Amino acid sequence: MDVASVAETLQTVALAIALAACAGLRTFLPLFLAGVLSRAGWLVLGPSFQFVSSNKALIIFGVASLIEILADKIPALDHGLDALSTPLRAGAGALLAASALGHTTDPLAALALGAAVGAPAALVPHAAKAGLRAASTAFTGGLANPLLSLGEDVITVVLFCLAVLVPLAVVMLLVLAGVLLGRRLLARPPVPGA
Repeated sequence: MDVASVAETLQTVALAIALAACAGLRTFLPLFLAGVLSRAGWLVLGPSFQFVSSNKALIIFGVASLIEILADKIPALDHGLDALSTPLRAGAGALLAASALGHTTDPLAALALGAAVGAPAALVPHAAKAGLRAASTAFTGGLANPLLSLGEDVITVVLFCLAVLVPLAVVMLLVLAGVLLGRRLLARPPVPGA
């Protein structure tokens, strides 16, 4: 396996995880954005996942995004929406990861890998968001939740854009950090008596 192949694989895996993580904040918005960018030719999805950019899917994801974004601004609805969307977030994360991985592997492997990395990648930010919302509700009676929701909307779009534009940069930074840490550990003098 050559360096270019390894770099492409790392970039694809980074993209898959980053797109899935976006679903942890908003369930449908990342799916809508992926469909729009795929249709524009700025995001390559696996051939088996081209349905994400179909007219029907874009309409469904667009309407669902709008409903989710608006309902999340209403304190009485945001907790119920959050409870209903938790399993959907895992599914959306798995679908986003599988669609990103689908152009480098067969569809069945992409689905399996998408579920393995996408669902957890979506649920981690979702759990953090749920904890923040619970604290906000406890301290402000839910009055700050619409502001938090607006922040989540912005963060989702920004993270999605970064995931598409710089996944390789993120991976390269992680590899560089690992190399520097490895050098530091190897440069330590041996511990006497060990």
